Amino acid sequence: MRRKDREITDEAKIDEVISRCHCCRLGFNDSGEVYIVPLNFGFVKRDGKRFFYFHSAKEGRKIDLINEGCEVGFEMDCGYELHPGESPCDCYAEFSSVIGTGKVEVITDADEKILGLQSLMKQAAGRENCEFRPEMLNAVCVFRLEVNKLSCKVHL
Repeated sequence: MRRKDREITDEAKIDEVISRCHCCRLGFNDSGEVYIVPLNFGFVKRDGKRFFYFHSAKEGRKIDLINEGCEVGFEMDCGYELHPGESPCDCYAEFSSVIGTGKVEVITDADEKILGLQSLMKQAAGRENCEFRPEMLNAVCVFRLEVNKLSCKVHL
């Protein structure tokens, strides 16, 4: 990271930034073409590792790419506010952002699908302990991103 003065390395502060984000953009390499998709997400930290959960239709370009087993890039941000100045060079923006890479895979285990959907409902809607009927679980694809690399930047 070029601006080390804006880098956040404290694990609790990184998790706090993630908790304030509402959209995670996944970036795929589709035969040399970049494919970026914005998604609601859930967040779970387990054994010192971060996992993001997503839901989707069971078919489509994104699912095809996930099934190919490629590594993805991700980005999320929050708190953006532009501060204008006297001249264009005096402008600056406040923001918090998290970027990184990881491996994505479709979840087939029912218990982990429920965990993923519950984490998504907590992150996106502030709702905990939601119940999911079997037909709901069967109708949706849940996939998980296991984070390999991550950096967090804050400019206030």
